[in-house]
Parts: sequence; structure tokens; C-alpha cells
Amino acid sequence: MKHSRMFHWPVLVIGVLLIVLPFAVSMPSRASAGQKLLSAFHPIMQPAAVQKTVNYDVQTFTPLGPFATGAVAAAPEVPVLIATLAAALHIPAAQVPALLSHQTPYLSGILTHFAQVVPIFKNVPPGLAWYKPIVNTMQAQQKNYAAVDALPNFNLLTWFFVIPGILLVLFAGFGLLLGRRHA
Repeated sequence: MKHSRMFHWPVLVIGVLLIVLPFAVSMPSRASAGQKLLSAFHPIMQPAAVQKTVNYDVQTFTPLGPFATGAVAAAPEVPVLIATLAAALHIPAAQVPALLSHQTPYLSGILTHFAQVVPIFKNVPPGLAWYKPIVNTMQAQQKNYAAVDALPNFNLLTWFFVIPGILLVLFAGFGLLLGRRHA
């Protein structure tokens, strides 16, 4: 019977550790946060959504880079353009925006507010550089995301430790009690 008890004590300790450690390392709250993260990214990481993101990056946003750079470089030319038009039309420069607003209202609006969009255009190249690794990572990690997302709900993770721990404690506890009774 002494050998039996020597076996049950380590089993009891392992069982207790399986019960206590998940709570000691805050597994319930961390697993819940992991599940919330997976759930939040679920629609974004679906193949069609990732492909849509890649398409926007390649077909829309990346081509804006040279345009934005050119727009920043062209900003000082807008007053020159207005002055040139004023001279060619023999009107004061202050009247050019009003004249343009009747003939070309959208172009006039762009020219009138051009200085306000220059800071935005300045952010386009660094923004593209910032988002490129995000888009690449989304594309590269689709299969890994799907594999993790296919796991059981992370909120159950704690119980994958606690339930076997309880069973080991019960097994070891009964073994120790029975061993004591026989002794």
C-alpha cells in the first residue's frame, strides 16, 4: 500500500496544479480576451475580405501615392496658376476663383481648398508604407488565422485544465483515503 500512496501524492499535486495554475496566470480573462480578438477579426480575416483589402491596396491606395506626392509638389504652383489665368484673362487674381466656380465648379473647389488638403496628401506615402505590412500580414496569415479560429472557443480553455485537474485530485484523493483505510 505504501507504493500506492507514493503514486497518488504526485498525481494529487499535478491535479492541484492543473486547477490552480490557470487561475494564477489569469487564464480565464486572457482566454476571454483571445476569444474576443478572434471574434472581432473573424469578418476581416475571411478570404473574400482579405482579398478586398489587397485589391484596395493595389488598385486604389498605392496608385494614390504618386498623385499625393505630385499634389504636395504642385501646391506652390496654385497661386502661380491663378496669377497666370488672371493675367491671361485681364482680370484681378481675386476674381479668378469666382470665374472658375461658374465654369468649372469642382476644379475651382479643388484649387480653392488645395492648401487645406496638402497636409493630408503629405500623409499618403507614409500611410501607404505603414499599411503595406498590415495588408501583407493579413494575406500571409489567413491560413494560420483559420486554424486558430477553428479551435474550440477560448473561453473553454481554462476548463481543459481544471476538469482533468479535478479528476486527478478525486482519483488521488480516493486512492489516498482507501490506502489509509487499509493501513
